[in-house]
Amino acid sequence: MFKLIVKSGEKKIVYKPLSIVYKYIFDDGKLSTGLKNLERIFNMKFSELDKKNFVFEKFERLRISNPKTKPDELIIRKVKKDEKFNVEIFRNDLASFINELKNENPKYLHIFIPSIRNVREYFKDEEYYYQTFIEGVYYGNYSFDRYKSDKKKLRELNVLFYADDLKKLKSAIIKARNTMEGVVFARDLQNEPGNNLTPQKFANRLKELKNTGIRVRVFSEDEIKRMKMGGLIAVGQGSVNKPRFIVLEYKSGKKKSKRLKKIALVGKGITFDSGGISIKPSANMGEMKGDMSGAAVVAGTVLAAAKNNLPVHLYGIIPSAENMPSGESFRPGDIIKTASGKSVEVDDTDAEGRVVLADGLHYASKLKVDEIIDLATLTGAVVVALGEIAAGLFTHNDKLAGDLYQSGMKTYDRVWRLPLWADYHELNKSEVADVKNDGGRWGGAISAAKFLENFVDKNIPWAHIDIAGPAFKNPSNNYSKKYMTGFGVRLLVDYLVKNSKV
Repeated sequence: MFKLIVKSGEKKIVYKPLSIVYKYIFDDGKLSTGLKNLERIFNMKFSELDKKNFVFEKFERLRISNPKTKPDELIIRKVKKDEKFNVEIFRNDLASFINELKNENPKYLHIFIPSIRNVREYFKDEEYYYQTFIEGVYYGNYSFDRYKSDKKKLRELNVLFYADDLKKLKSAIIKARNTMEGVVFARDLQNEPGNNLTPQKFANRLKELKNTGIRVRVFSEDEIKRMKMGGLIAVGQGSVNKPRFIVLEYKSGKKKSKRLKKIALVGKGITFDSGGISIKPSANMGEMKGDMSGAAVVAGTVLAAAKNNLPVHLYGIIPSAENMPSGESFRPGDIIKTASGKSVEVDDTDAEGRVVLADGLHYASKLKVDEIIDLATLTGAVVVALGEIAAGLFTHNDKLAGDLYQSGMKTYDRVWRLPLWADYHELNKSEVADVKNDGGRWGGAISAAKFLENFVDKNIPWAHIDIAGPAFKNPSNNYSKKYMTGFGVRLLVDYLVKNSKV
């Protein structure tokens, strides 16, 4: 792909050799007039066929080469504000276009952001409106090719943005760059194969974050045992790669209130999930290298928060293990004692994520934070319910639910609230332990959330986000089709921006 250099364009535009201009034009019934204006501005002449094709309903882009004058090429993207229009459209479009450019060799890409007055009913925040375009460029440039032997050298691409408000544009570029660094970090972790991201190797990768001012502490297997984290020990005991418990901590130097708000993010860090003794079918099992997506998103969010210098005291808590079958694996029927002192009857060793999260959530509760949010690729049931488009949101706190939902709609990392009614407690009832780790076939995503609820301090607002659908590659948008997605980083960054005050 490209070595991106993203910046705001100068007031006086100069088109150097190998330049492409990308312009948006709204289909408001006056496309012909719009095309005539562009012919005049760029000193180009469109053929009659080009014009007719562009007016045609299904024709979205018009690409004109201009060998005599600059720029070298003009690309016009038609935008229609119909029932399909949403806040994702520009991010998704540029992600697709940048990916298409990978077989070309431009040096400069000039992108003109339409005035927000065209879309004010969809975008309330002008700076964030600009940010969606910039994020699209970073998404489109992502690839995971470190294991390919025929990798090509990165080519430099200067991306210059133009918008009505230069100050807001420059701020949006910085925020997008910082946030997308967190997204890319999360995606790289998610896409790593299990043999190169064991719990210890995962911990080693996270130690790199120390260079950004983040404190990283890694607890060994012996330390985990001394902390009485029986859930994490049990899940990881079947593998030669023993579990690790990782704590990230970021504390801003900014003080906009008497004290910084303390928020704990807890992420499921199963670096490979075979299902253990309750082994999964072999088909598509390789995707289970991504069962640590919750942990990757937590790490990416902490990195993005530090890069953006958000005024918050943030913990990233990651219980990490491999769930493998062996003579030392935990078994169905086992009873485990977790760090909270509560016992768990193991009904299914493939319901291991909630078992390691039990210890992680208890640890977070002991920190006496103001809020706890956990993320996990926890259940296939949530994908059955919501598909690959949205994550399941579980919380008793209406404000927390509303704020996360609003951030999800703004960023398009969407979440949908599902119930946590007391009735569902019965699904996890055990005759021999405090709770059972499998609630059965019906309401599987809910019973998993109800299991986790047992290990959270009831006085601390808590939300569980089941990202099993949108975390994995899926066809829902242009930047999620090939690789694990990093879903949740942008959601949480926006949430933290809005909710960092005590």
